[in-house]
Amino acid sequence: MQNKITPNLWFTIPQGNLSEVIRYYQTVFGNEWSSGQIIPLGETPSGLSEMCQVHLFGQKYSLIATAQLHHSFNDAISLVLTCEDQQEIDRYWNYFTEEGEESQCGWCQDKFGLRWQIIPNNLSILLQKPNGFSVMMSQKRIVIEDYLK
Repeated sequence: MQNKITPNLWFTIPQGNLSEVIRYYQTVFGNEWSSGQIIPLGETPSGLSEMCQVHLFGQKYSLIATAQLHHSFNDAISLVLTCEDQQEIDRYWNYFTEEGEESQCGWCQDKFGLRWQIIPNNLSILLQKPNGFSVMMSQKRIVIEDYLK
C-alpha cells in the first residue's frame, strides 16, 4: 500500500553517505526496518547527496542525506516510539542517547539530531495516577515504576 503522505527526513552526513544512517537505524530496529536502494543524487547545492525509501514498523519514510547542512532537525518534529514495557523503553533510550542527548519527559535525540519521544503504550493511564504529570516532568527517561508508587 502506498502512503498518501510520506515523511521525509533530511540528514547531514559527511560525503552525503546515507548508508551510515541506514546502518544506524537497522541496528536498533532490526527486522522492523527495511531500506530500498540508495539513489545517488550527485553534487547539489548542499554537497554530495543520496536518497532512499525505508519502511519502519510498516510506515514508509523517505531519507535524504547531504554533505552540507541544509536545515537541522529540531523539536518541532519528533517521532513517537510507543513501547510495550520498561525493557523496550530502555533499549531504545540507551541506544539513541549513547551518542545523542537526553532531554525531558521521554524525549531524546539520536546521534543525527532526530528527536524521539520514547514512551510506554499506557502513558495516558500513567498520567492519570496521583502526581502522574509531576512524575513525568521530573523524568528524562520514562520509568514506569515511578508512576506506581
